[in-house]
Amino acid sequence: MDIATVVGVLGAFGVIAGAIVLGGSAGTFVNVPSLVVVIGGTFAVTLAQIPLAQFLGSFKVGIGAFFHKSTEPTKVIEEAIELANVARKEGILALEGKEIEDKFLKDGIQFCIDGHPAEIVNKMLARDINLGLERQLISIKMFKSVAAAAPAMGMIGTLIGLVQMLANMSDPKSIGPAMAVALLTTLYGAVIANAIAVPIAEKLKAISTTDRINKLIILESITGIQEGTNPAILKQLLTTFIPENMRESLAS
Repeated sequence: MDIATVVGVLGAFGVIAGAIVLGGSAGTFVNVPSLVVVIGGTFAVTLAQIPLAQFLGSFKVGIGAFFHKSTEPTKVIEEAIELANVARKEGILALEGKEIEDKFLKDGIQFCIDGHPAEIVNKMLARDINLGLERQLISIKMFKSVAAAAPAMGMIGTLIGLVQMLANMSDPKSIGPAMAVALLTTLYGAVIANAIAVPIAEKLKAISTTDRINKLIILESITGIQEGTNPAILKQLLTTFIPENMRESLAS
């Protein structure tokens, strides 16, 4: 589980809930029609932008952001260099049965063991990378759409409430409560956008970036292993994918 994501989202809701409780009655902030307008409207507007399967799949990916733990690129490089050393000394068939943590790396090594030409292996792995990135971008786009639609639906709900309030100005005592209810939709929209949708979209973007780097490292590693590149040279090549401050741990 990604503790940072969980703590961040729960912390945001904790601060909001704390402010509500300290400020008075929490029941004042609960209004079912407002929730229906914001949540239902946001989902409807977002669903209109993408197919149903992608819409549902994006929520699954979003939930996965709370449990995803990306592998550090340095660990991927270390594992790849270890495999390159074995292949260099004992041949590529010696990698069969080796315990490999990363599934993408494991699949690539298996392609090599099966005897596929280097260009075919490179093509299959590159296609896997591109399709994976495309799926991640769809989820990121969906949550960004939610972040854009929620405040807009909140404003629409507020305008509806204001129109209804102005149409019943005969009772001055009802104006205050009616105004409060009208403003709740704006609050709900802001919370959904800034405490849920935006953080998840940005987390998925960070996950996508890290996964892309790791897979490019693996792609380069597989190519080097098949071509019999010296592991020391391959290591220098792979370290170009990571920042300078991360290269120190690979110096030895």
